Amino acid sequence: MSRHPSLRPALPRRLIALLLATVAVAALSTGPFGADRADAAILTTVQFGTVTRVAAAQVGVPYRYGGTTPQTGFDCSGYVKYVYSQAAKVVPRTAEEQYRASAAVTPRSARAGDLVFFHSSPTTVYHVGIYAGAGYVWHAPRPGKVVAKVKIWTSDVTFGRAR
Repeated sequence: MSRHPSLRPALPRRLIALLLATVAVAALSTGPFGADRADAAILTTVQFGTVTRVAAAQVGVPYRYGGTTPQTGFDCSGYVKYVYSQAAKVVPRTAEEQYRASAAVTPRSARAGDLVFFHSSPTTVYHVGIYAGAGYVWHAPRPGKVVAKVKIWTSDVTFGRAR
């Protein structure tokens, strides 16, 4: 007994499989270019607590280009890398790499411990810090300055969550 023609799938099975694979890849895309994702809650509550505690404890450490420890000083991405390492979370070294490796978080969904990326263009990151909540960020600003908690000074920012 043969199937009725109207019960056959409208698209070949291979095409359906290809479409499903494309949707899956799009859902797993890297970098904070997509919409806010529910699975972006990658840090545990304990890790968020550690990140915020360690970030705040570094206030006053001097800026040093290429610096990655409290003893040598920090640049912006070295500060983020160090703080996250204390929460057993590995992040890449540079601000641009950290941006690409994070999951997008909307400003409304951002929480203390998330990353704040400062942009010179929609896809170019020049600075990174750790969100302190209520519109503030901990960061290692520039030579001659120290790690500090400051009000976010621009609207050219995006938020990300370390994966």
